[in-house]
Amino acid sequence: MQNLSNLSLLKRCSYINGRWMDSENTLSVINPATETTIAEVCEVTASQIEQAISDAATAVAQWQLLDYGLRSEKLLLWRDLLLENQQDLARILTLEQGKPFSEAIGEISHAANYLQTYANQHSIFEAPETINAERNQNAKVYRRSIGVVTAITPWNFPCAMVIRKVGAALAAGCSFVLKPSELTPLSALALAQLAEQAGIPAGVFSVVVGSNAQAIGEILTQHAKVAKFSFTGSTLVGKKLLQQCAMGVKRTSMELGGNAPFIVFEDADLDAAVEGTFACKFRNSGQTCVSANRFIIHENIAKEFKRKLQIKMKSLVVGNNGQSEFHIGPLINRRALDKINGLLDQALTLGAKIIEGGKEIESKGYFFEPTIIEDITPEMEIFKREIFGPVVSIITFETDEEAIRLANQTELGLCGYLYTKKQSRIATIAQQIQVGMLGINQGRLSNTESPFGGVKQSGMGREGGRYGVEEYLDYQFVCADFAS
Repeated sequence: MQNLSNLSLLKRCSYINGRWMDSENTLSVINPATETTIAEVCEVTASQIEQAISDAATAVAQWQLLDYGLRSEKLLLWRDLLLENQQDLARILTLEQGKPFSEAIGEISHAANYLQTYANQHSIFEAPETINAERNQNAKVYRRSIGVVTAITPWNFPCAMVIRKVGAALAAGCSFVLKPSELTPLSALALAQLAEQAGIPAGVFSVVVGSNAQAIGEILTQHAKVAKFSFTGSTLVGKKLLQQCAMGVKRTSMELGGNAPFIVFEDADLDAAVEGTFACKFRNSGQTCVSANRFIIHENIAKEFKRKLQIKMKSLVVGNNGQSEFHIGPLINRRALDKINGLLDQALTLGAKIIEGGKEIESKGYFFEPTIIEDITPEMEIFKREIFGPVVSIITFETDEEAIRLANQTELGLCGYLYTKKQSRIATIAQQIQVGMLGINQGRLSNTESPFGGVKQSGMGREGGRYGVEEYLDYQFVCADFAS
């Protein structure tokens, strides 16, 4: 951390109403590659969270009245500061999260692009919409800021996930109180420091850091002044938070778990499918919500697909954030390793076979070998649950109907991937696969203009582009009668 060019980015306490608030208790931020403590950060108190929300309610009264063009200017200044401090932000990110430095650099660029996107949504705010009405009536629909927003973000993309939510809310005229993951709080605090430098007013964006997620979540979801709550994380936790929001009839956005199918048909370009596997499976060591989880491969080409994949996997370098170049970093903590071990053990007991990797790497840090496991069946937990690690689990199919059935055989529906050259098949399957996002002959889905989100128990609401901004707006219908 001492190698940072801008040491002002390294903060160790919550940011509330433009002030850095300390407390008696601290939490340790652990580098998952070395299992060493890299920082001690003050634990937020309940009264400080209450203060952050109350201050946000005061601040939003002026922020939402500010012309969108002026809010846009602040977001663009924030973007510029992210890019000016990109190297330092990436260093902080990779030390607390573990991903390769090149991926961290890419994440900061992606976050900056979100700010650019949200700053360019002028058309939403240009004028109220006029609608057809009865004679002598002037009927318009106005978009209004929803007010105070609270959110909890995860550890796997500690910069991009924050900006994807906060940038949209601020563009819409909302104020925002964020609880980042206690595993990766330093990135969010650095973003807050840059937001202050960009001139975002005190109280409009606050960051509260703490390890008692349940207690903090209760305040963020139940406080009377909160209008909306946004969450990215597991479906199980999301359901609990939704129950808490229901008591106050709060608006919510939920980006929850994924169990993405990756379908490779008999006519597919196998080299492209292998490249797509690397793009969506091994990025961030498989710790992404859009990572392919179930590889559904046509039985006639499964052997060749596995052969090509094994050859390609030989090029993967497992390493830590003290090295200059590597592809696979650590998992986030011991619990993540235990989960993968448990999924593999259960699958092997039920007849699956490991053909590559399959075990922890004996060293400091939470490392797991890039792995291929075959002969998966729908009864196995590894088919039903999100793996969140560098494990390719393969199940084969014979017919298109069987592939679709296997793909949809889950309560989740965030995203999916398919590889085929048949246009007719693409048109049919795109309609039948139950996902919010679908990649066709490509393994990368996300861009800042598109609506990011899922169906079924993968959540509700969308993030990105105009869709993300509109999630933070209410619609007010105003009808005036001038007959008299």
